[in-house]
Amino acid sequence: MTADSLLKDVFGFDDFRPGQREIVDAVIAGENTLAIMPTGGGKSLCFQLPALVRDGITVVISPLIALMRDQVRGLRAAGVEAGALTSGNTEEETEAVWAAMEAGTLRLLYMAPERLAAGGTMQMLRRAGVGLIAVDEAHCVSQWGHDFRPDYLRIGELRRMLDVPLAAFTATADAETQVEIVEKLFDGVAPSAFLRGFDRPNIHLAFAVKDGPRAQILNFAAARKGQSGIVYCGTRAKTETLARALGEAGHTACSYHGGMEAEDRRIVERRFQQEDGLIVCATVAFGMGIDKPDIRWVAHADLPKSIEAYYQEIGRAGRDGAPAETLTLFGPDDIRYRRQQIDEGLAPADRRAADHGRLNALLGLAEALTCRRQTLLSYFGEDPKACGFCDLCDKPAETFDATTPVRMALSAALRTEEWFGSGHLIDILMGAKTEKIAQRGHDSLPTYGVGKEFDKRQWQAIFRQMMGHDLMRPDRDRHGALRMTDHARPILRGEAQITLRCDTIRAAKGSGPKVRQLVSEEDAPLMSALKAKRRALAEQAGGPAYIIFNDRTLIEMAEKRPRNLDEMAAIGGVGAKKLESYGDAFLEVIAGEVAAVHPMRRKLAGRDEGAIYDRLLAVQADLQRGPDGADKPMSCSASLLAKVAQLRNADHAGLTRLMGDKHVERFGDAFLDVLRDG
Repeated sequence: MTADSLLKDVFGFDDFRPGQREIVDAVIAGENTLAIMPTGGGKSLCFQLPALVRDGITVVISPLIALMRDQVRGLRAAGVEAGALTSGNTEEETEAVWAAMEAGTLRLLYMAPERLAAGGTMQMLRRAGVGLIAVDEAHCVSQWGHDFRPDYLRIGELRRMLDVPLAAFTATADAETQVEIVEKLFDGVAPSAFLRGFDRPNIHLAFAVKDGPRAQILNFAAARKGQSGIVYCGTRAKTETLARALGEAGHTACSYHGGMEAEDRRIVERRFQQEDGLIVCATVAFGMGIDKPDIRWVAHADLPKSIEAYYQEIGRAGRDGAPAETLTLFGPDDIRYRRQQIDEGLAPADRRAADHGRLNALLGLAEALTCRRQTLLSYFGEDPKACGFCDLCDKPAETFDATTPVRMALSAALRTEEWFGSGHLIDILMGAKTEKIAQRGHDSLPTYGVGKEFDKRQWQAIFRQMMGHDLMRPDRDRHGALRMTDHARPILRGEAQITLRCDTIRAAKGSGPKVRQLVSEEDAPLMSALKAKRRALAEQAGGPAYIIFNDRTLIEMAEKRPRNLDEMAAIGGVGAKKLESYGDAFLEVIAGEVAAVHPMRRKLAGRDEGAIYDRLLAVQADLQRGPDGADKPMSCSASLLAKVAQLRNADHAGLTRLMGDKHVERFGDAFLDVLRDG
């Protein structure tokens, strides 16, 4: 049968959606294919239909069991023999798949990428007569992307072994991710590529500064009562509290997160598919593959982690093409939390810098001055016109010429050599009298006190918008200090002007109470770096992080910033064994390169004898060639110096017994002076 007849007879569509036909034709023709299509654009049809035209089984690699099961049910309902091999199968389901494969009737076989690591899977697929590999959510192959799945890296090997065409599909792939997909799945050989745009014109985009966020979410849901919706939350606890609040407000709501039992998650997934008007409050665990066509709204109670994640998550609304709405709440604590996630990760420095850039791009969307859809789509390389279907098209933002305050902020950063975060810079601009400012002499800077017309929360909003314009980025190597980008320099030099929103600055002034932080804003980046080091060491040791150091110890490190092993030994929770095992590693995080310390001196770290040892070493250096500098060189071993440092009530006789006559003659009097003063 032809593609057109199958489209009508099997799938029930009179015509292809825009862009589908070209992709279907390429896949049927056996071309390696990469298709980037907006969520809800009909990706699945682009491999399901060719599977019925081509010979052999089509293997579909998909990341979510729920999605696979939904698609298999839909295909079987349409009369297509399809099956899935997943960990959620019953014995009967698995036996039915094997029977269909042996009978030669199976057309599509779904499996998770993790199954490729199972022994025998590759050979089983070789024997099965596979004619095509389809990869859904292909952006998961991107090692530094927001949904990386390590086993996606095995798909290229599968393609080479089976020597069959591969069709890769995704809705979320910037230019960098597209390059990774080509490299990892197609061995760097460019496939036939179809970029069908990222626009979802039926989705209304809106952002709001947090100002009583629970009430904001409840009000948004109340205006859409009876409609199916998703509320994405940053923590598991918040999914449960918001679901209860929505239930108390008269909605049908439930929570969903990765900490739930598998059966409980399946119940929520099934309810969401079957019930009208259900609201699910979820973490991103309720993610890719949510294929309910009539989700009418998606709200973010907390800022997503990147602009790609935001696009993916709002894309679950309005897949039927009918109007849908979104609302994303954001505030300073969200941004701090997302920065910490990046800094506490184990990615290389260049990737962390890129992730901060992606977060800046999301802040740019949140603080956009004009049409949000233009800002969003320009990030993905498109150049659209104003949409007329976002909150900023509905009501343009109130703006002001922010060149002067932005130049003040940039100047404060420059005059402090870009070694501080926004908290200290704001204190300088507002003329605060803090101990840190006094110690560093920053109250004598020309920028000290020049920004008193704005309060602290307003300055925080200005810095947030500056990062949204990518004028500054946190530098993890400087523990979160803000460093200017090339975009900032023309403004600083007076060669360019900048406009910012004043409505979000006003909203910031009246925002709710701050979330209590473990450490001060200035110490938070260092705390993140210390936690990242702890996590890396814990993973190497194969144990929990708190076994290395507990949070209280890391907090004290971040606040006191020890500069050497003696100061590190004075931190609560750092005993001799842990100092020996981990002292250098954590000092490197705090102070950079750590000077080598002799093992004998290391054993005295944090003790009075350690300081005595250092003074003995200095005296020995002065007397190495005698009092006049003309004698034969002489010195004590590190072990002997350590023993001297630990002497109690020392005298010449005791020193002679320990050191010998010659060494006492050279060093005895000076060493005794040190011991008596110690």
